Amino acid sequence: MTENVLEFGPCRRARFLARPNRFVVHCRLPDGEEARAFLPNPGRLWELLLPEAVVHLRDGGRRSSQNAGRKYRYTAVAVEREGAPVLLHTHWTNQVARILLEQKRIPGLEDVSILRAEVAHGRSRFDFLLRRRRTDLFLEVKSCTLFGNRVAMFPDAVTDRGRRHLLELAELSRRRVRPVVLFLVHTSDVDWFLPDYHTDLAFSQTLLQVRKKLDVIAVSLRWRSDLTLAPEVRRLHIPWSMLKREARDRGSYLLLLRLDREHRLRVGRLGQLSFPAGFYLYVGSAMQNLSARLARHQRKRKKFHWHIDHLREAAAACIPLAIRSSTRDECSLAAALSEICAAGPRGFGASDCACPTHLFFSEQNPLQLRPFHDLLQRFRMKPPEP
Repeated sequence: MTENVLEFGPCRRARFLARPNRFVVHCRLPDGEEARAFLPNPGRLWELLLPEAVVHLRDGGRRSSQNAGRKYRYTAVAVEREGAPVLLHTHWTNQVARILLEQKRIPGLEDVSILRAEVAHGRSRFDFLLRRRRTDLFLEVKSCTLFGNRVAMFPDAVTDRGRRHLLELAELSRRRVRPVVLFLVHTSDVDWFLPDYHTDLAFSQTLLQVRKKLDVIAVSLRWRSDLTLAPEVRRLHIPWSMLKREARDRGSYLLLLRLDREHRLRVGRLGQLSFPAGFYLYVGSAMQNLSARLARHQRKRKKFHWHIDHLREAAAACIPLAIRSSTRDECSLAAALSEICAAGPRGFGASDCACPTHLFFSEQNPLQLRPFHDLLQRFRMKPPEP
């Protein structure tokens, strides 16, 4: 490894086709050949791994006696969003952190030196043990790839392990050891950082709870097209007061449902309705106990109460998408969805408001559509008010 460049080795640009499981992606190479690649990233990455997205694949060469244990020839190291690479390879995140620490480029950590990496302490293992004058610091590094509207968020999937790390780091503060958590955000198009309380409320509330017992640092990075790291590193602002106000179990939500065939259902006073095969988005809100509401929606066996209960019973899959907020955004969400999806039956889920409907239809999975992710990020990733 050189001073400024992570040596990924030979890389090829490919087009993303599918993700059959968390650690494998299916891609199309420039010559038309299709290949599977190892994806060293357990995150959802929904807004990045869209159909035909450009993926940078590290070519490990054909299998030989020297690499017989490797299952895939290619490893996905980055994906492009709006033409800029975003690092996917979580195993390389610590190498990035090491380079930045050694070069004194991380704001707030310019005066530290690295003592050791991969340090065991009790039942946990932390990424680095640092030294600042006579004080030891335990550093945990997190890779952040979720961003939009100048806001970066972590995590993009529930991480009980990450929450446990926060609690263990906070416990170290009692032992004259200063704990630090560092979020490396792999884009320069951001100004603020927040834990993703929409996706992982427990992690977000834990970070809020322990923030005075450890240093929380988030920095933005920029990757060039050749996967070298640009020199600029900026510290991001964390709006704690906004987090304290918004990270509560309330707000609005979307339910993404899939019907594998057409269904004719009797839906309360709306009567007999026809629902073609495809994807449906339902808009709702719960200004108290949002998690319990979403858990109820996911259950098929229950006493029917809302219009959506009938459709949920027929659906082959249901994905809840929370939008936690101190304001009720249900009708604004419905209006926004009406611009990118077909409207469902009139009056569906909208008996207590003036909206035409709170149900919308899409032939294609909305999670594979950039306009849907832009909409979701518009409501989830609101910059702090001046």
